[in-house]
Amino acid sequence: MSDISLMIHGGAGVVREPERFDSALRRIITRGAELLESGGEALDAVALCVQLLEDDPLFNAGLGSVLNAQGVAECDAAIMDGRDLSAGAVAGVGCVKNPILLARAIMEKSDHVFLIAPGAEEFARAQGICCVPARYFQTQERLAQLARVKEKSATALDHDAEETKKLGTVGAVARDQRGNLAAATSTGGMTNKSFGRVGDSAVLGAGVFADNASCAVSCTGVGEHFLRMSPARTVAFLIEDLAMDTQSATQEAQRRLEAKIQGVGGMIVIGKDGVCARAKNTPSLLSATAYNGAITIQLA
Repeated sequence: MSDISLMIHGGAGVVREPERFDSALRRIITRGAELLESGGEALDAVALCVQLLEDDPLFNAGLGSVLNAQGVAECDAAIMDGRDLSAGAVAGVGCVKNPILLARAIMEKSDHVFLIAPGAEEFARAQGICCVPARYFQTQERLAQLARVKEKSATALDHDAEETKKLGTVGAVARDQRGNLAAATSTGGMTNKSFGRVGDSAVLGAGVFADNASCAVSCTGVGEHFLRMSPARTVAFLIEDLAMDTQSATQEAQRRLEAKIQGVGGMIVIGKDGVCARAKNTPSLLSATAYNGAITIQLA
């Protein structure tokens, strides 16, 4: 795996029993790395990894999505191709099994970049993308979580002892053997969020960005903070325009987020040179990296 780079994340915050995420992260990063090592494209790798994260109820995306104030899931996702800056994004969908597949279909099979709610769901059905009933997302864990949060009249961001500081997003960034970059992000948002709320995950430059001239980025955190600061695009600017190295640019974007608006969360980044970096200001950022022939799992 010396000529490929891949990172995935499963959210940031105060993570209870982080060891329970180890095997899932390891399984998913291995699948993605195998695809890249066999000559697969970065775009296919990030789509695969995020789809697998969406299918695992441990993570706040797809099947594991948290529920809004009405007790239903509203999912957001985006994907971006660093080769030509093509992208697809979707927000507020409640019947799509894998929102990342819908985001990719929007990118590849429509004249648009961003579709929302019923219009996005109609497009999903037209493209033959798997749709499921609302109860698919209403797992016992998420229903119980919603009930607890409603008791406190709070809004929860899913990984924390009090369920108020788990910044539940999933994402992947990759660089393939040809040097092409791609990024993808997906989320169920916040427990007990207002109907129609959209965070940063589906917003290009805020929660996701990829450009072969700079880097690929996937963010996780308080969406309202990331929307205001566009940290994913900031990392790319620092690398391309200011010639900063990947690690320094990642840390600087994180520093600006915190310094200007006390933004909370983190990000994973792969530079155009394949160097992997991550930054956070939360106790944990669940992530896995395949780089230089080794797989590394980080639960803190």
